[in-house]
Amino acid sequence: MTITADQRAELDQIRSATFTTRRATVPALEEILFEPLPVLDHGFVRVIDYMGDDSAVVQAARVSYGRGTKKVSEDEGLIRYLMRHWHSTPFEMCEIKYHVKLPIFVARQWIRHRTANVNEYSARYSILDREFYLPAPEHLAAQSSSNRQGRAGVLEGEEASRVMDLLREDAERCWRDYAWMLNEEIDGAEPVDPSRQGLARELARMNLTLNTYTQWYWKTDLLNLMNFLRLRADSHAQYEIRAYADVMVDAMERWVPLTSRAFRDYRMNAATISAPGLAVLRRMLAGEAVAQPDSGLSPREWRELMAVLGRPA
Repeated sequence: MTITADQRAELDQIRSATFTTRRATVPALEEILFEPLPVLDHGFVRVIDYMGDDSAVVQAARVSYGRGTKKVSEDEGLIRYLMRHWHSTPFEMCEIKYHVKLPIFVARQWIRHRTANVNEYSARYSILDREFYLPAPEHLAAQSSSNRQGRAGVLEGEEASRVMDLLREDAERCWRDYAWMLNEEIDGAEPVDPSRQGLARELARMNLTLNTYTQWYWKTDLLNLMNFLRLRADSHAQYEIRAYADVMVDAMERWVPLTSRAFRDYRMNAATISAPGLAVLRRMLAGEAVAQPDSGLSPREWRELMAVLGRPA
């Protein structure tokens, strides 16, 4: 991630400003407010604003005038109860707003979570930067033969080198063609040709590769943030979006530490067992030797249950 001297000066000026408020503030989150947290090669996540804290969840649950109880342990107990029993609305009382810089293909995956307010950088109005995501060698993986959405082993040798060359060359060539079609003053582009009018920005952008970086503001409530992170910070999620989710998990832990602990215990690091799976578990606990053919589970369900139980399939 590259921050210019002018951008750093602007960030320092924003971060140096302080305000007096009666609203709840969280010192740990204030420490990183506005600061770009690097993700991938050119991306970042910035917390721009937030509303509420752990006590706001408690206050909403009790519909009280105060900021929760006098004992943090009581607040945490209530938050864990809410999380454990899937009481969701108190978590909607907290909101957070991020500024995210991310590759377009990650953005298109991210936008499937239709539970946020989003405003994206407009390539109809502005010109996209000459920045592209190129995977680190350890993330240049082959297609999985058993999972259409998954990766297998890492590419190596000539094939890996050729793939990296293609990704870089195609992105650079498409951006140069994009800049030529615009015929505008852009760093790294050919000089403007006064004899040409230039293609409209909204049309020229269609030539860019999906690893080109875009930016957006993404605002959501705590409940929907957790729904997003439960899926995207999971080990099965695509690496590139998981890299963003991991940074957001860290920010969430600064913001609402009590909720974050409950979230890890009852969502991220927990498992859901189906009714047939629970029946199998009860039979096992009763001392019965259960095998897949007589379990009532499909082979895939059986493997998944055994993985949850830490037993060989």
